[in-house]
Amino acid sequence: MPCLRARALTSMAALFAVAGASLVMGGHALAAEEVNVYSYREAKLIAPLFAAFTKETGIKVNVISASSGLEQRIKTEGANSPADVLLTVDIARLQDAVKAGITAPLKSETIDKIVPAQYRDPNGHWTGISMRARVLYVSKDRVKQDAFTYEELADPKWKGKICLRSGQHPYNNALFAAYVVHHGEAEAEKWLTGLKANLAQKPSGGDREVARDILAGKCDIGLGNSYYWALMHDKDADKKAWADATKVILPTFKDGGTHVNLSGVVLAKHAPNKATAIKLIEWLVGDTAQHLYADTNYEYPVKAGITVNATIAGYGTLKADTAPLAKIADQKKTAANLVDKVGFDN
Repeated sequence: MPCLRARALTSMAALFAVAGASLVMGGHALAAEEVNVYSYREAKLIAPLFAAFTKETGIKVNVISASSGLEQRIKTEGANSPADVLLTVDIARLQDAVKAGITAPLKSETIDKIVPAQYRDPNGHWTGISMRARVLYVSKDRVKQDAFTYEELADPKWKGKICLRSGQHPYNNALFAAYVVHHGEAEAEKWLTGLKANLAQKPSGGDREVARDILAGKCDIGLGNSYYWALMHDKDADKKAWADATKVILPTFKDGGTHVNLSGVVLAKHAPNKATAIKLIEWLVGDTAQHLYADTNYEYPVKAGITVNATIAGYGTLKADTAPLAKIADQKKTAANLVDKVGFDN
């Protein structure tokens, strides 16, 4: 599979290069009417966004989608990379792109005005474009509590009651890194040890399977992203029973709010279509895209004043944690090391 992915990326890069050359030959004005996106997001989730962008602006969007390796691909392509924009699904990958040296500072008054500072890189190398909360799925029948803290998940009263995906998965890693930011490394290790002791089974599957296992009675509480539950409830008939067996609770840190992660974007260092790339990024935080993120993808908008989808709103009012996402990303390695140290996934 890695070889096939590499060949696919090579082929697409070649197509981008050929398309770019023909557009330049045809004139600079035409060359500005496309943008090349490397994306970690599922194609079906971003297709409506790019279709709307093209309809509004006339700018064509070319997309490469992959589950891994895009940062390295862009780095290897170097100055000849056709990539204009890298679209990611997690704060850690945004930071990975910066560390790989493949990003350019995004200088945009529009971005600075719309996106809160905690959801932007302090040096302008990335910006969030939508948010998801790390929430609890809990059994409707067996859990009567309506409010939780993340700290409470390590309380022995929940022994054998919790299930979740791998502790090394980026979504859990980001939450664990946020715990380090709030409480320090030593306390985070104690917490992870307590959380591990409360697991009903070896971490496995994905967020949706957490709800499945709660329905099956294997556990009573699980961690999941906010949008998965809504998608199961509203759009996936095969999994609606999983959602119906559970309810969503927005947990908080004792000294903060609910942990959120980002879908984000970077401007590629050698973007051949820089002007249209910036237009796309600015469009993604504008009204049309933010409504699509809310109503199609069930995510939280980063732009103030955009109505949250009704199903998501049913969880309650989100009080997002104010810890800067850049600080959380800086602790991802510490969090990963702690997961290994306590044998969390064993």
